[in-house]
Amino acid sequence: MSLLRHLKRALRPALFLLAILGPGLITASADNDAPGIATYSMAGSTYGYSFLWIVVWITFGEVVVQEMSARMGAVTGKGLTDLVRERFGVRVTFGVMLCLILANLGTTAAQFAGVASSAELFGVSRYLAVPLAALGVWLLVTRASYRHVEKVLLVMSLYAVAYVVSAFMVRPPWGEVLHRALVPTFRLETHYLLAVLATVGTTITPWAAVYMQASVADKGVRIAEFTNTRLDVVLGAATGNVVSGFIIIATAATLFAHGIRVETAEQAALALAPVAGPWAELLFGLGLLGASLLAASVLPLATTYAVCEVFGWERGLDHRPKEAPIFYRLYTALVVLSALIVLIPGLRLFPLMWLSQVANAVLLPVVLVLMLRLANEQTIMHQWRNGRISNVLTIVLTVLVSLAMLALFVGS
Repeated sequence: MSLLRHLKRALRPALFLLAILGPGLITASADNDAPGIATYSMAGSTYGYSFLWIVVWITFGEVVVQEMSARMGAVTGKGLTDLVRERFGVRVTFGVMLCLILANLGTTAAQFAGVASSAELFGVSRYLAVPLAALGVWLLVTRASYRHVEKVLLVMSLYAVAYVVSAFMVRPPWGEVLHRALVPTFRLETHYLLAVLATVGTTITPWAAVYMQASVADKGVRIAEFTNTRLDVVLGAATGNVVSGFIIIATAATLFAHGIRVETAEQAALALAPVAGPWAELLFGLGLLGASLLAASVLPLATTYAVCEVFGWERGLDHRPKEAPIFYRLYTALVVLSALIVLIPGLRLFPLMWLSQVANAVLLPVVLVLMLRLANEQTIMHQWRNGRISNVLTIVLTVLVSLAMLALFVGS
């Protein structure tokens, strides 16, 4: 009994963390989905350790944005799109929703590109794998018990942790890694600016802000209980971006150092060779498949919920198709269109995953401006409005992303 008591006491901090982890960790883990892996792998293999500073600083931005979304959900009990409609009217909301649908369509297509890439690692044609995956995702969400399968897909997605082990095994120059992580470097080159925007877009995604606020509101989190939710957001962002940083370190040490630039799944899998050896492609392929299927299930669902919420249509998987026809039709359309995009002949899969995140970065400043307006509104947030630090960091992030887009436009 004494041993059991000591064991419970020792595990108490871990059990506490597991109890509070929720939307924050899930949202941050989504950074390491198929387009996330593609983006960080291409950045690390192309620019080495010089992209680490972006991941470090963007972590602060993600914490601020996600905390702001969660706080608004706790205070108002409403989703972001619902607040935008109430405060700014239908026209602004329609424009935001149209952009969100297009950006999420590209990101969902990137998930099916991840399915295609993993299938081709095993010698299976994308023209067989993608339709089957789309059908499986649709049946899983609309007909089966998604919550049980989600756990399996989450476990498969944990393969990204292998990049952490791989980075330590190849023994990179840690002094240079630390220097690159702390000292910013910048280039006014088109490809570099695209990589910057893709990195920002895959880390701080507009759909993640929408998902975070809706999740907190749906869970019924009250502002008096918000301390645990805030801790969840901070730990989730830190954990997800630590893994993201190690993906860059691993690919820089194993690929960039040998002049290999990631453009295919086979090349990205090479970064896991120090851990898995000849099984690297198998580990990468299975993990990429799990991450892709998980995100391909959630993303169109989150988009559909947001659209139906704004226009007052019946929504939710607890409704039958006859009770919520628009909800099911919109979800089906997003899945089908995303899959069809990937089936375009000659389409390069990894660049598609990478460029889909640029679309997220383009939409991000618009969403951030609306969030700032809402989070500082006295009638909405009362005494829980944004503090000065949150406002300054969000404004700086918005300006920097906007300047990067302007520089890209001028440079192009």
